[in-house]
Amino acid sequence: MAENKKSDTPKPKSGSSKRGAKTTRRQNAEKGFTASPTLAANLQVVLVDLIELSLQGKQAHWNVVGRNFRDTHRQLDEIIEAARTFSDTVAERMRALHAVPDGRTDTIAETTSLPAFPAGEVSTTDTIDLITERLDAAVGTIRGVHDAVDEEDPTSADILHAVIESLEQFAWMVSAENRSPAGR
Repeated sequence: MAENKKSDTPKPKSGSSKRGAKTTRRQNAEKGFTASPTLAANLQVVLVDLIELSLQGKQAHWNVVGRNFRDTHRQLDEIIEAARTFSDTVAERMRALHAVPDGRTDTIAETTSLPAFPAGEVSTTDTIDLITERLDAAVGTIRGVHDAVDEEDPTSADILHAVIESLEQFAWMVSAENRSPAGR
C-alpha cells in the first residue's frame, strides 16, 4: 500500500484565486480593526446622546415661541441637522469597527444623559437656555469618553473631535442670544 503524502501547501479550491481560497462574506466582514467592548460602549453613549439631541432639538423647533422666533427656529434646524449627521457618522464608524449601534427609541430613552425636554410651548429665552444645556451635556458625554476612545482608536477620536468642535460652537452661538455684554 502506497503512502499518501499531503503537501504542506493547500491546493486552491474550485473558484479560488491564485492567492488562495475565496473567503466568505462573513470572513471578509471580520477583517480589519475590531472595536473592543469598551470602545463600542463608549461610541454607543455618544450615539445615544446625539440622537437624543436631534430629537429634543426637533421638539424645541416645533414648540418655540416668542421674540427672535424665526432665528431660533432656524438655528435649531442647524443643530438638528448636525446632530443627525454626527449620529450617522458615529453609527457608521461603529459598523466599520464591527460593533453594532443601537438607536432604538427604548435604548435612547433609557440611556441618554440629556435631561428631558419640557412638553408644550417654550419661550425663545427658555429654549435657548434648554438647548444650550443639552449641547453642553452632549459635549460632556463625548469629552468623558474621548481619552479612552483616543487610546484605543485615534481615528474614532478624530470623529469625536469634530463633533465636540461643532457642538461647542453651537452652544456658544445659541447661548449668546440670552447674554448681555460682559461688564454691563
